[in-house]
Parts: sequence; C-alpha cells; structure tokens
Amino acid sequence: MSQQPERDATGQTDTGGHLTAGLSRWATIGVVAGTMMALLLAALDQTIVGTAMPRIVAELNGLNYYSWVITAYLVASTIMVPIAGKLGDLFGRKPFLLAGMIGFVAASALCGQSHSMLELVTFRTVQGLFGGTLFATIFAVIGDLFPPSQRARLAGLFGAVFGLSSIIGPTAGGYITDSWGWRWVFYVNLPVGLVAILLVLATMPYIRSSASIRDIDFPGAAALVAGLVPLMIALSITRDHAWTSPQVMGLLAFAAVMLIAFFLLELRSEHPIVPFGLFKNSTFSVSMIVGFLSGFGMFGTIIFVPLIYQGVLGITATNSGQLLTPMMLGLIVASTLVGQVMVRIRYYRFLGTAGLAVMLYGMWLLSQVTVSTTRLEVVRDIVIVGAGLGTTFPLYLTAVQSALPRNFLGVASSQVQFWRQIGGTLGTAVLGSVLSQRLPVYVSQQVQSLHIPSQATRFLGTGGGNPQTLFDPAQIAARRAQAVAAAGPQGAAIFDQVLHAIRAALASTLHEVFLYGGAILIVALVASVFLNDVPLRGRQSAKEQAEPVAAA
Repeated sequence: MSQQPERDATGQTDTGGHLTAGLSRWATIGVVAGTMMALLLAALDQTIVGTAMPRIVAELNGLNYYSWVITAYLVASTIMVPIAGKLGDLFGRKPFLLAGMIGFVAASALCGQSHSMLELVTFRTVQGLFGGTLFATIFAVIGDLFPPSQRARLAGLFGAVFGLSSIIGPTAGGYITDSWGWRWVFYVNLPVGLVAILLVLATMPYIRSSASIRDIDFPGAAALVAGLVPLMIALSITRDHAWTSPQVMGLLAFAAVMLIAFFLLELRSEHPIVPFGLFKNSTFSVSMIVGFLSGFGMFGTIIFVPLIYQGVLGITATNSGQLLTPMMLGLIVASTLVGQVMVRIRYYRFLGTAGLAVMLYGMWLLSQVTVSTTRLEVVRDIVIVGAGLGTTFPLYLTAVQSALPRNFLGVASSQVQFWRQIGGTLGTAVLGSVLSQRLPVYVSQQVQSLHIPSQATRFLGTGGGNPQTLFDPAQIAARRAQAVAAAGPQGAAIFDQVLHAIRAALASTLHEVFLYGGAILIVALVASVFLNDVPLRGRQSAKEQAEPVAAA
C-alpha cells in the first residue's frame, strides 16, 4: 500500500496548506493553548523532579536507583520521539497528541503513588514514553495548523515555553516538595493535563487517514529500540564507568550492530520510521547536524554552569536552577524574536549562523572564568549563550517543515527534537568525562604548588571526587572546623589556601570543557552556512520536494 498524502479538513490533498482555514479563531486559540500546555508538562517534568530527588530517596530508601529516575525518563522519551513522529504522519496528529497527554497524566499519577524506587523508575519509564510522544507530536501540530509564514512565529513561542520550563521547573519543584511533599511534584500534572486534554479534544480537528496497521514498520521500530536503549544507557553510565570499561564498550558495540540493522531495514521498508532519503535534502540534513551539535553545546553549558557559581566563585546556591535563569531568559527572548524576524528576510539561514556565532562567543567567555571573575560577568556570559541557542529553536524547525512535503511533517519535526536530545546526551557524557579525568590532575598540580604538608589537605578530599560534594557549604564549614580544631588559626589559613587552589583547578578544568564544547559549535557554525533558504511564504512544488525522498 503506497503512502497517501495527508488531507486537510475539507478532504483535499494538502501540498502546503493548513487547517486554520477550517477553524474558528477561538478553536485555533484552544488548540494552540492545549498543545502549549502539553509541551510545558513534558518539558517541565525533565527539570522539576531533580529538586525533589533528595526527599524521594530519603523516603523510599533507594540511593542505588537515584540516577535512574532521571535516566529512565530520558531514555524512554528519546526512543519514542522518532516512532511517534512517523505514526502521526500515518494516522493523524490528534490521536497521538491525546494519547500522549492522557498517558502522561496517568503515568504522573502512578509516579506519585510509588512506594519503592523500583516502582518509581518503572513508572518514570512509562511517563517518558508518553512524554516522547508529546515532543514528537506537538511541533508537528504547528505545521498542521499554520502556513509556513506563521509557523516561525509559533515555533518561537513554543521554543520560549521550552525555555520557560527550565526556569520554573527547579524552583517549582523545591517549593512543591517543601510545601506539599514530593508526590505533588507528579500530582501537579493532573489538573494542568486535564485542561489541556479537554482543550485539544474540543477544538482540534481529526484528519481521517487511509493508513492501516499494516503500514507500521514494526521490524524497524524493534531494531531502533534495540539500538537506542543500550546507546542511551551506555552514555548515561559514563559518569561512574570508564569509556573503556566492559559495560560501556559492550553496550556501545551492541547498539552499533542494531543501529546498522535498523538502517538496512529502513532502506527496504515501504513506510520507514526514518526515510534516510530525506538526508539528501540539504535543509533537512543541515538542520539535523546543527541540532545535534548545538544540543551538545547546550547541555554542556547547562550541566557545568552551576559548577562555576558554586565551585569556582564559591557562591552558595541551594537551587542550581536559579543560576540558569539568565541563560533561559536569553533563550526565550531570542527564540521569540527570531520567530518574528525570519519570515521577513530572504536569507534567514544567516540568522542561524549568527546565533551559533553568538553562542560560540558565550562559550569562549565561560572558558575564561577564573576565581576572580565576578558573578555579573558569568551572568552576562550565560545570557549570551542562551540568546545564541534560542535562535536555533524556531529557525531549523520551521525550515525543515517548509522544505519537505507535508506527509513527512511528523518525521521532520520529530527528527529535529531527536537529534538535539542525542547530541545533548552525548555532550553530557563526553564533557563529563573530560571533567572527571582532568580535575584530579589540576587539583594535584595546584595543591602541590602550595608546598604544604600532604596531611594538612586530607580534610578537603583533594583526590578528586565530585565537585558538587566538594563545594557543598555544609561540608566546607565542617572541614574548616576540623582544620581549626587540629591546628588552630594556622589550620584555617591552610584550609583557605587549599580551597582556593582547588577552585582554581576547577576553573582550569572547566576552561578545557567549554573549549571542547566550543570546538563542536565551530562545526555547527560551518554547517549552518549550507542551509537552503526555502521560501517560508510558500513551498516548492511537491514534485521537487519529493525527489530526494524518492531517490532513497
């Protein structure tokens, strides 16, 4: 059975049309509001839970599963994004948007009911599957509802919602946990989710599809899952396993074999989950490359900025999410502005190039932070990084949606999100490895340069360790007290010298980390120049668009 083009609300074949012509103004507002709320829920859940984790571990007694509560959601959502994107193209967006929201809300309720860490990890996995369905579907809905000239504006606003979740998530998680208990971190999704479900159910049109269950690429889906699960797990466990360890190497080898099998299956499938012929379209391929590499740089910044504040500058921060607020504000403003501007200029690809250059400049500034850098300078640096990153959210999504036939809208939209998540996961793993390997070396060099007795430094644990623990205010106070008790005022002086040396060592390590992240962004910067400026107020002919796909 050949794939049929999607049809609009009147049943006519759509080669560049949209659904808003058949919707009232209030119905359109209802759909947009419902999908924005769904995006906020899915994105918020990636940040809000982290703040509650210490309380959860204390009550459920499952320290061994600590990281898996976060990892399970990330792995499940990443795997589901490309699959849900393809299914939306085949069967229409509304069923999967509703299924994603209903499943997400139900899984949230189950997470709140967990009585053990194993139960919580299981329910978080289920929640991640439905979260991935939402991520894949929401951005494709923009393409369904609006013509190319309006998609950029909406994509900018949706990107702003994504950034907003990173700002309010940690703060909201801390407040909810302290006021109502950690279970309400999950229960709070229920009322918001129910409102979003009702809005979409009442206002979003349903597009009938001629596809059937026989059109689903089950072998491809199985191979993709079998390849991505070990890949994501391998990248996640590099925090406490060496890259050359049997666990990591074994998982990566198995993932490589299964992903090669997935590629071969997709070449033979009539309805592939990932039509690899799309990569022959320069707009699509460049957007995936930039998304992957900018995700690498983005997560590299997000993960390590709190270390600058708490470790290098010695600023007490009980909520690391607040430290990232300036970055996300820059992202929100830039994402919204670029969504408005790109439809008004012809060569909009240079907006992406300029944004990546700005982000690269911000990364370089962060690499220059030392123990004498002021907090205001760091705020300036991360605002610059956020502003640069914000340009990539609406620009590449809108360009891809405009460059491909509408029957690939879900695949195109989900692939943008998929490659950004993969890049972020790989960036976190690689840059985290750089930190863990180089920090002990720099600490040893800095402490040895003080020429003090080795026994005088034992209260700081200078053998490396976790920087987050090393610079915990409570532990610093306790170890300073030990130093004073052991050697009096002289012990306090030695303590301060060693602490300053370790902070300088961390600054030197982060210098390398941010330079490596910047080097990756240089490749993205070069790739962005090759983006094809597809007209946003119209489309190329369906024949021209389909040629690279048919060539596969």
